[in-house]
Amino acid sequence: MTPTIRFHITGGDDASPIAIGPGKIALLEAIARTGSITAAAKELGMSYRRAWLLIEETNRALRLPAVVTAAGGKRGGGTRLTPAGLRLCERYRSIERDVEAAVARDLKGLLGAPGRPRG
Repeated sequence: MTPTIRFHITGGDDASPIAIGPGKIALLEAIARTGSITAAAKELGMSYRRAWLLIEETNRALRLPAVVTAAGGKRGGGTRLTPAGLRLCERYRSIERDVEAAVARDLKGLLGAPGRPRG
């Protein structure tokens, strides 16, 4: 059995709280793939409003914004991750892999094999 880890990075203070977790990272990755908040929200089954609120929270939590938007026009609008947003996703996924490996290693003798009766 390979355990799956879900974690949140929290901290900050009342004026500038930090909360980064799997949902915000998935949204950032979807924006990177689609170039659109609307398309990313649709891909993840969330409303545009919810996606926008998550982006705003993420941008407020970082020193530099993770996401920038361009208004529509002749060339159309769009949304992209900044270098800070790309680094955030990369670091979060790296930490996630490290934690999953550590948990699998540390709990190897305690976790049962799939389909094996427990008793």
